Amino acid sequence: MRGMPDPALEVPFRDTFGRPMRDLRLSVTDRCNFRCVYCMPKEKFGPHFSFLPPASLLTFDEIERLVRIFVSLGIRKVRITGGEPLLRPRIEELVARIRRVAPGVDLAMTTNGFLLAKKARALREAGLDRVTVSLDSLNPQTFRRLSGTNLLPELIVRGIDAAREAGFEVKVNMVVIRGENDADILPMARFFREKGVTLRFIEFMDVGTANDWNLERVVPAREILERISREMPLEPVHPEYFGEVAKRYRYVGSDVEIGFVTSVTQAFCSSCTRIRLTADGKLVTCLFAETGEDVRTLLRNGASDEEIVAKIREVWERRADHYSEIRLANTKKNRTKVEMFYVGG
Repeated sequence: MRGMPDPALEVPFRDTFGRPMRDLRLSVTDRCNFRCVYCMPKEKFGPHFSFLPPASLLTFDEIERLVRIFVSLGIRKVRITGGEPLLRPRIEELVARIRRVAPGVDLAMTTNGFLLAKKARALREAGLDRVTVSLDSLNPQTFRRLSGTNLLPELIVRGIDAAREAGFEVKVNMVVIRGENDADILPMARFFREKGVTLRFIEFMDVGTANDWNLERVVPAREILERISREMPLEPVHPEYFGEVAKRYRYVGSDVEIGFVTSVTQAFCSSCTRIRLTADGKLVTCLFAETGEDVRTLLRNGASDEEIVAKIREVWERRADHYSEIRLANTKKNRTKVEMFYVGG
């Protein structure tokens, strides 16, 4: 893999491919009330599945301290994830505490939207900047099948509307799986274009070990782009910053954008600036990692900030992940990977 570091970024250290650490994905819980087929299929994660015990989760004090340290090391974006982050009790308080120690960061959250209508205004008042909502279909039957729930997609749309009314910039993520919801590409594009909301299409990825991934079920981004362009012409939008994940387009004659996350067909490992912190305090350097590095024990054993910085630096400087560029070889070897609900999307 060829690293593509941005020389304009002043950072204290880089990984083995020259990539800076700029984005923190912060998981606050592994619990989720959905059973999406690409993350926690209900056939494998039934009602008796054991989630992390509360005592093993990082406390708000521990999260606040780690965020402060990460910001001192150059982190400029913090995304709160899960599991479903809105299931973490008093999540608004945590957002406010993160904002207090990280006033200049871009603070966002990814959610399934189930509780968003109830929580949106409080999250905005606490200092959250942006919200990304996962929604894979507007068709009730398809939505229920993919989410593993008995809910209707209208509930999630109400959450999106409430977030926008509260002042959030909202994006919608749609994971596209051939034979499952690829027929919904155009209805989703039309609906969110009309709303003026950015829709991002995510190629079905082999995150974790439970989603029965195979390449035949992947709908390449170029195919989705061609389908939409035939009805609604698109033009490319230049990236705003080094490490931007989605390839962006806008509808011709409009400011409304769509995006494509192309981990399978057009890997972007060379510009990946993300580090992940699990809900139980492990540092993970790739969405497709096999394991993580414990920092919770350091915190609870009284480590100084300098010792925690040294651990973070050690983890990042030996980072050599580029799984999306070597995916097929590793898939054939049945490589063990952490599950997405644990590491955060």
